[in-house]
Amino acid sequence: MEESLQIQRFEQLPSPTEFASQIESKNVPAVFNGCVKDWKAFVNWNPANGGLDYLQERVGSSTVEAMLSKTAPVFYGDIRSHERVQLPFSTFIDFCKQSMRNTDSSGGSLLQSERHQDAVTDVDQESMLSGDVPQQIYLAQVPIMNSEDRERVQLEGLREDIQTPTFLETKELASVNLWMNNAQSRSSTHYDPHHNVLCVVAGSKQVVLWPPSASPFLYPMPVYGEASNHSSIALENPDFSLYPRAKCSMDYSQKVILHAGDALFIPEGW
Repeated sequence: MEESLQIQRFEQLPSPTEFASQIESKNVPAVFNGCVKDWKAFVNWNPANGGLDYLQERVGSSTVEAMLSKTAPVFYGDIRSHERVQLPFSTFIDFCKQSMRNTDSSGGSLLQSERHQDAVTDVDQESMLSGDVPQQIYLAQVPIMNSEDRERVQLEGLREDIQTPTFLETKELASVNLWMNNAQSRSSTHYDPHHNVLCVVAGSKQVVLWPPSASPFLYPMPVYGEASNHSSIALENPDFSLYPRAKCSMDYSQKVILHAGDALFIPEGW
């Protein structure tokens, strides 16, 4: 990995000028430790401190669009691998609460039950949403704020719990979105056509990052498809006979682990 592409960690938050001139201009990711620990969300949403009750009371009646997948705990962007379902946010919170109770009583890892679910190949939507906690459901990119399409916003009541990081104060945010899961999960490799700042409010997240120059090793999906910004490769079980260049993909990758309170700047194209 070229030294100019190395991801840096910052203990002190940069000023807006420092961020624009020293970080954003280089188009390289950066981690900001403890960036969002002063957010109301950092305290109010914490499941260990009654955060699920708070969320349920605050916006539980809102309808959200959830991702329902037969490939969980891996969630692929390709529309053929999942469907979108409407459900009350309160219902999803109930799934989370049940998962926490199940984990506490069994003392085991949620990943085990996810692997069991992964073996299911023909499950209808109704059975996924009833009975045991559906490990196949995931909230992805649920809008809290959207400057271009106010009607898309589903959880506007949470906006006041989120503060704009100081280094972005001179910029206009296009959107603020929520990702939330009730078990360990993994999303497929993809890039976005704009800058992102990923903020972890609760839990932890490992992120694997590739520079735009590594795209040929990740086999982007066809440009005419619904998920053209996603990789064709299942990185947890790659088929090198179909994707031989993928053998070299990890040579160009970098891994970062984000803990609650941390933020990651992800430049366009990474």
